[in-house]
Amino acid sequence: MSFLVLLLVLYIIWDVNYFIRVVFTVVAGRLFQKKRKITDKTTIYGICTSQDVDIFIRHMNNARYLRELDFARFHYYGLTGLYEEVKKLGGGAVQGASSVRYRRTIPIFHPYKIDTKLIWWDDKAIYLEQQFITVADGFVRAVALSKQCITNCSVNDVMKQFPEGKTAPAMPEELKLWLQAIEVSSDKLRKDK
Repeated sequence: MSFLVLLLVLYIIWDVNYFIRVVFTVVAGRLFQKKRKITDKTTIYGICTSQDVDIFIRHMNNARYLRELDFARFHYYGLTGLYEEVKKLGGGAVQGASSVRYRRTIPIFHPYKIDTKLIWWDDKAIYLEQQFITVADGFVRAVALSKQCITNCSVNDVMKQFPEGKTAPAMPEELKLWLQAIEVSSDKLRKDK
């Protein structure tokens, strides 16, 4: 009885399903998928359930996209070993910024996949592109850019641990423009102080 009460309390004060899914995603990836290069695309699958929908119960809620992107990033880190190298150098990773462009909704009960790819890095952050693609038609439903700030170590030092990480790829134009927009926003906030 006390175990059930404890479990109920945990579910009330924490999002227990989130932590279970993170562990499952990383462990399943490591056990059942081959290791990937940091420059390789990784893929996870999901389905839009009744817990993911908006108030009209027709398609995925905008907040769920961001949650699913978390799982895809953890999966990417687990398959590539990138996060392990960051930890070895005494660092960590935090989400610095993200931008999602919604192209078409993901309807309830439709399966989808999320492709995650490292597209560029500088000395302080790595940049990922993530795409939501519905399985039935292969349509890219949403595209996200993610800035993962690496703390307490140099990204270039981390990347040197990987043969394919010696040189960053060319910066995509859309990433360049997005980073400029972030800088404009930061300048505005600095002036407001």
